Amino acid sequence: MKNISPFDRLKNSIQTLEAEQAIKEQLLREQFAITYESLKPINLIKSVLNDITSSPYLLDNILSTSVGLATGYVSKKVVVGSSGNVFRKLMGSVLQFGVTNIISQHPDLIKAFGQYLIEHIFRKKEK
Repeated sequence: MKNISPFDRLKNSIQTLEAEQAIKEQLLREQFAITYESLKPINLIKSVLNDITSSPYLLDNILSTSVGLATGYVSKKVVVGSSGNVFRKLMGSVLQFGVTNIISQHPDLIKAFGQYLIEHIFRKKEK
């Protein structure tokens, strides 16, 4: 058996650490390149659009919020109309806020109610 001198042991340890450092440096460079590519504006936009189109919950939230906002706006227009009355405008804004919140928070209930109405309006009359 050959005795390994402290100098040889130290030299071997330095070589091992240098090789390890080179590998870690290469991995760091690769990760930096990946991060750089992902932070480009076009890639950020693509990523966001991909997340939106692939998430059914997000689409449902956007749809229910949009329907809530539209319904609230229409209800305000029905109440206020072209009136210049300040009280009527205030009540219209309160109504719009309330309708928007209710419809946005309970989209399943609104869908069920809409389906119920459609079924009863368009169903064939039985003899």
